[in-house]
Amino acid sequence: MATHFLNGIALPGGMLWVDEFTWAAAQRSVERSITGAQIIDVAPKVAGRPITLQGAQDQGWIRRATLLAVRALADAPDGRYPLELASGEAFTVMFAPEDAIEAQPISRPELPADTHPYVATLRLITV
Repeated sequence: MATHFLNGIALPGGMLWVDEFTWAAAQRSVERSITGAQIIDVAPKVAGRPITLQGAQDQGWIRRATLLAVRALADAPDGRYPLELASGEAFTVMFAPEDAIEAQPISRPELPADTHPYVATLRLITV
């Protein structure tokens, strides 16, 4: 299976980009003038596209050691990182300001090893 890379850290290709089609490249606003005419303003968005990579119970598991390395990136203030998706698409991203990482272990060991798998969600935005 193909692999994603975040700042050189290999992420499972089974982590799907779940919000790929929820973003529009242009911002539109609609208003009415005092005459009743409709006014539509359109401007291109230059950054801020969400890239949420999400694993599931049956695919895209991430190892604990990888998750800790990703957590270190998320904890860096104003960190901007290259992201290359398994599809070949490349972006410069930072972690989303809220709930950047969610992860649950596949099972519940008392002391999980570095190889223990997790189902994780990584929330990134383009910069």
